[in-house]
Amino acid sequence: MDKKYRIQNAETIPSPSLVVYLPHVQYNIEHAIATVGGDVSKLRPHAKTHKTAEIIAMEREAGILKHKCATLREAEMLAQNGIEDILIAYQMVGPNVNRFVSLQLKYPDADFKVIVDHEESVTALASAAARLGLNVKVMLDLDVGMNRTGIPLGDAAVDVYAQIEAVDGLQPWGLHVYDGHIHDEDVADRKASCDKSLAQVEEMKDRLVSKGLDVPLIVMGGTPTFPIYAKTPGVEASPGTFVFHDHGYTTHFPDLGFAPAALLLSRVISIPTPRRITLDLGHKAIAADPDGVRGIVLNVDGAEVGKQHEEHWAINVPDSTPIHIGQEIYVCPTHICPCVALHPFYYVVDADGYCRGTWEVTARNRTL
Repeated sequence: MDKKYRIQNAETIPSPSLVVYLPHVQYNIEHAIATVGGDVSKLRPHAKTHKTAEIIAMEREAGILKHKCATLREAEMLAQNGIEDILIAYQMVGPNVNRFVSLQLKYPDADFKVIVDHEESVTALASAAARLGLNVKVMLDLDVGMNRTGIPLGDAAVDVYAQIEAVDGLQPWGLHVYDGHIHDEDVADRKASCDKSLAQVEEMKDRLVSKGLDVPLIVMGGTPTFPIYAKTPGVEASPGTFVFHDHGYTTHFPDLGFAPAALLLSRVISIPTPRRITLDLGHKAIAADPDGVRGIVLNVDGAEVGKQHEEHWAINVPDSTPIHIGQEIYVCPTHICPCVALHPFYYVVDADGYCRGTWEVTARNRTL
């Protein structure tokens, strides 16, 4: 294991616990800024990975003043911590429509934006905004191939955008695109996939402009496609995972250059056979997403993960591996984002390798 991950006072941290290494977080923030050539106006990080006020403060101190988020609680956390440009990349439905407009009333200095992909959502949002005398900036969520949310390029998409312009209380504010279907490990292939998305965005923009509709903002992508959009004129890039990074992205996208900044500290609770150990790291502490290998053991050579349960994780180890009960085991998760949501707080480690306290995962819950 790289010695930079060794915690000098690990005996003070109970397990299983999430630990975050502040020097690596700082490096990732600086590397993201370098990726956009120092132009922080092109950078709109997603808060969904860390959900933490202190990380927002670190990004703000680095000059990053606008963010994207998925939940209303994340949006409120951003507003509470001095962020004035906030994009909620999630369509509001049901009670969340009124919760959103109430949030805008509560934080009048924050410039909120929200996405839609359906005429019914436009109608509901317009009704709520007009009732309170608000003007809400609304972006169209464009589906460029992921088929999760958004509306595909076409006449129906133009109609929804035109509807935003036509109703009282709403203001059309551009296009939002998430391209989580792009998994090309080869950089040239990934760029080619991004170019296909960009072509759809450009055609959509041209259609809207031809009808006299303004498109003030285009926000695209996540962490894997970040380097491509970072160099694309007229586009804001919105990576999220980069701030903590993880084993999955490090393995599949080594070109990104970010460093894992969050691990799970676990301990051996049983040694059922000479070649098998059990950790106190079940899927209540490390995310059950993705399927398959959910993390890798860093400090036991040749360890292979086995069956995982709610509070246990069986690990196969080579013969003659020196193991003792209570031994500290460091695990790098495959997908860090859902891991963070499992923990109400995490332990922070400084540049000297010492744990210096805890930071609350402020926006872990959804209540305002």
